[in-house]
Amino acid sequence: MAASAPQTVAFAIGGPITRADLPGLCVRICTLLERSGTDIVLCDVTSADPNAVTVDALARVHLAARRHGCDTRLRGASSELIELLEFAGLRGVLPV
Repeated sequence: MAASAPQTVAFAIGGPITRADLPGLCVRICTLLERSGTDIVLCDVTSADPNAVTVDALARVHLAARRHGCDTRLRGASSELIELLEFAGLRGVLPV
């Protein structure tokens, strides 16, 4: 019997976000993961600001995904955001 293809859920993080937005983001992501039964979380960061708050948000998304047994992938990361992820030591766990 052939293995089924991994299920993917996609969403975007964009625009300016603040630290105050992070708890709500985490709740929405966890709710999405609980309902979806997905294997892969695809996070579009094309419009995300390359700053420490975005890195924090992505780390939280990744942690929530791991707690739900999912892998995380980024789409549309700018070179500046990739550099920040490398600086924070997250580049290896958040593949582009």
